[in-house]
Amino acid sequence: MKLFKDWEYWSTKYFYIPNVPYGLYLALRAKSLVFFSIANPCIRFSGNGTESKFKTLELIPKAHIPISIFIPTHEKIATVLEKIVEKNLNYPLIIKPDMGSRGLLVTQIKNESSLIDYLNKNNSIDLILQEFLDYKNECAIFYHRLPNNKKGNITSLTLKKFLTVIGDGKSSLKSLVINNERAKHYLKLISLNHPEKLDSIPEKDIEVVLGVIGNHTKGTQFFDGNHLITEELEQAMDRFFNKISDFHYGRLDLKYNSLDEIIHQNEFKVIELNGIISEPIHVYDGISGSYPRALKSFREHWKILYDIGIQQKKNGVKYPSVGSFIKSIQEFRSYLKKIENLSK
Repeated sequence: MKLFKDWEYWSTKYFYIPNVPYGLYLALRAKSLVFFSIANPCIRFSGNGTESKFKTLELIPKAHIPISIFIPTHEKIATVLEKIVEKNLNYPLIIKPDMGSRGLLVTQIKNESSLIDYLNKNNSIDLILQEFLDYKNECAIFYHRLPNNKKGNITSLTLKKFLTVIGDGKSSLKSLVINNERAKHYLKLISLNHPEKLDSIPEKDIEVVLGVIGNHTKGTQFFDGNHLITEELEQAMDRFFNKISDFHYGRLDLKYNSLDEIIHQNEFKVIELNGIISEPIHVYDGISGSYPRALKSFREHWKILYDIGIQQKKNGVKYPSVGSFIKSIQEFRSYLKKIENLSK
């Protein structure tokens, strides 16, 4: 039995409170409360969550990003539909806030009618509409590189499995979800996404995929893939990140068919590039992970962030004011409350 039952579903704050003393220790050593905010000068506040996801994607070579449309606040629906035609996009599509967190409002759009409904409800925020990437797999790679080095390291590789249940030929989908140890945590979400399927009876041994968004809050299961980190994979990530000026710390969420294709064919697509707000999400492996192990991993990554910040400071990069950083976080929290309300 695990020491902490269902720890992977806890509120994020519980993963940080025990580590606050260590964070303050690093801040004292750096002589700045915002030492971490200069790790990635190419992104606003190095990617503390307040940056535009669309602008961040524009930093990435086009070969590695999905076809995307930026939808500004209160954009006319007719204009959005015209852009879809211009970009030659087909349904299904993925839509999400340009600035977001925890998978809030990230949705698969199956047809034009669903898109119009979504836009009517959520036109008060900037959005991104993207092609649906039909790759076999999804993973998250946490990469860091000291500013004066050409070679970096992968410190976390997380494999993702979308939420599924297996039919028994007798039970309804809703019953299968309620009796599934993992899926039961997401019954409300599944009911919203698949209301027409809840009373259906999946055939025996048929796997029913209940989501296509690779976020933990959407039911996606994370598996520790650190054993798959190789020198060849790190070299592939070095080649990729060396094309992004002034990015040194963060997580790449990507779609791919095989690690071999990533390494030898440079074949993958980036869903998101996250900066200092990133987590090494392999720690959320509910099978091999543990709460103490997660805390330890966070401290290790904070130390890496400290080392990068110190080197950036020596290189002449200036810290932002503490006041401006705090103000951005306060604005972000207010924004999150807004999209949380929209998602209800």
